Amino acid sequence: MRKNKELLYLLSSLRKASNKYNAPIWRRVAELLDKPKRRSVAVNLSRINRYTKKGDWIVVPGKVLGSGIIDHNVYIAAFSFSETAYKKLKEANCKILKIEELIKKKPSGNGVKIIV
Repeated sequence: MRKNKELLYLLSSLRKASNKYNAPIWRRVAELLDKPKRRSVAVNLSRINRYTKKGDWIVVPGKVLGSGIIDHNVYIAAFSFSETAYKKLKEANCKILKIEELIKKKPSGNGVKIIV
């Protein structure tokens, strides 16, 4: 049984947004976040840097870790960020959002990449 109320609320919000805006991306993000903890998503900055370009909108359905560098700015939303990752993203002038904020800015999910 999940005890994290914040995660349960986010999963509910993602599923509602998927239905409301006919956006399958939000259902996929919910599926990835709903995995058991041992299979949760953790993405290093080096991977984000490799698979994005300047100005991309991305969502990480898990935690962003600080290993590596990012040399361009992106709009990034994730469930959580490590301290190191948060500092490096701020230094690269990235716009850091909560997943709920990303849903409000891009309700249809067009142009949003999922990084796993």
